[in-house]
Amino acid sequence: MSGTVIIGSQFGDEGKGKVTDFNSDKFDLVVRYQGGNNAGHTVVVECKTFKFHLLPSGIVQGKRILIGAGVVLDPRVLKEELENLGKDDLSIGVDPRTHIIMPWHNLEDEGREESRSKTKIGTTKRGIGPCYADKAHRIGIRFEDLVDEERLRDKIDESYPVKKAMMEKVYGMKVEFSADEIFKEYSKLGKEFKPYLVDVSLEVCEALEEKKEVLFEGAQGTFLDNDFGTYPFVTSSHPISGGVATGVGMPASKITRIIAIVKTYTTRVGNGPFPTELDGEEAHNLREAGGEYGTTTGRPRRVGWLDMPMMRTSMRLNGFTELAITKLDVLSGMKKLKIAKSYTIGDKEIKYFPYSNKGLEKAKANYVEFDGFEIKGTEKKFEDLDSNAQKYLEYIEKEMKCPIKLIGIGPGREETILK
Repeated sequence: MSGTVIIGSQFGDEGKGKVTDFNSDKFDLVVRYQGGNNAGHTVVVECKTFKFHLLPSGIVQGKRILIGAGVVLDPRVLKEELENLGKDDLSIGVDPRTHIIMPWHNLEDEGREESRSKTKIGTTKRGIGPCYADKAHRIGIRFEDLVDEERLRDKIDESYPVKKAMMEKVYGMKVEFSADEIFKEYSKLGKEFKPYLVDVSLEVCEALEEKKEVLFEGAQGTFLDNDFGTYPFVTSSHPISGGVATGVGMPASKITRIIAIVKTYTTRVGNGPFPTELDGEEAHNLREAGGEYGTTTGRPRRVGWLDMPMMRTSMRLNGFTELAITKLDVLSGMKKLKIAKSYTIGDKEIKYFPYSNKGLEKAKANYVEFDGFEIKGTEKKFEDLDSNAQKYLEYIEKEMKCPIKLIGIGPGREETILK
């Protein structure tokens, strides 16, 4: 079989956790292919809420889960998430090439962010960027090192003095942990996680050859992609569909189903341009209705109307084959709704997301207005929805030239309509 990938089509926080969980029962493997514990995926099942930062959301369904080489892994967070789940029968694999977040990465993340003046990124300070940077500098510590005491000791002894000097002399930060303390903590984690060591690339490719069903789950969203997002206000990896092949180690041709998660409005965490952003009471009401606070940081998310120039560009970058609409219920009860159909920049009408922040900052959104609707939460099929809700969704489908297959009308697994 070919693989299926679930992609955040906006700035992240679109509801990938719910859609992954909903679909996971149909798959043999669920694979995380990029990002780290800066992600926050929420799954609600029978009134019980699960929050994941590293583990693929498919773990709630009891599936075999894999963490690919494109992920940066904090073993302290992995241990915490596994303990919170409280299950002993989990089937987990971590690729030996997966890079490990060390305590100095957290400090470096904080130091870099605080040293910025006008260009603060709004990082989660979880050490994600510095870990990816060390990977690019070829000085990183990988999962294969974590589970080998001798190699881990050598790697820590090599990196710690340099990192300590940088923290103290460049950022003026106090380093309160020693190399011995790090080794003691991380070698213990390495022993605990050694049974998880598996060549994820090999396992996934063999599974696909055996015609098994494989679901790939990313973190963040398309416009936080390190290359094609609103740089520098982006993440440090590639959440787009092309990132799956390199993050797992497999042919891109094996991915033929690409699901776009589209929230019915737009949100963003941290800094960066946002053409449809709302403010004041209107923003407050939408934020509260949607519970728009970061799963990882608790920070309030910026909110705004759905943005079709963004969606058209997301379609181009990812090649979506279907749409999964989330949080339709959040718009319930609003008298009027808007969707940005285009931007005006200078004297030109633009129907796609500009490639530079400079152009985006000058963009004035042009809107289409819709009548509001009511969502009861008990609708079972598309035809049960308020006619105005149907019109709202049909506009999205028409503009993106891609069929809607799933509609979320609440946070629970059961609050889902298949179309």
